[in-house]
Amino acid sequence: MEEKLGLSHKVMLSNREKGNLTGILDVISFDENTIVLDTDMGLLTIRGKDLHVSRLTLEKGEIDIEGRTDSLIYSAGDGGRKSGRSFFSRLFQ
Repeated sequence: MEEKLGLSHKVMLSNREKGNLTGILDVISFDENTIVLDTDMGLLTIRGKDLHVSRLTLEKGEIDIEGRTDSLIYSAGDGGRKSGRSFFSRLFQ
């Protein structure tokens, strides 16, 4: 797994409605029910309802999310990433 120097993983969640995460390496996929992130601590799957990415700064490894968060699940491996490329790199081909 690639790590950015000086990047530390942090998850801050307020009232299950607004979240700020750091240590983000890539966004694998997202929709209104699920966000899958590659972090420096492994893959993180966020499940909920009406989820939105309100700010994304991959250069700094930061993301802000909004919506009702029901669960945060960490896992190792490629998380089903078929092409080895991020959601955004596939989207903007």
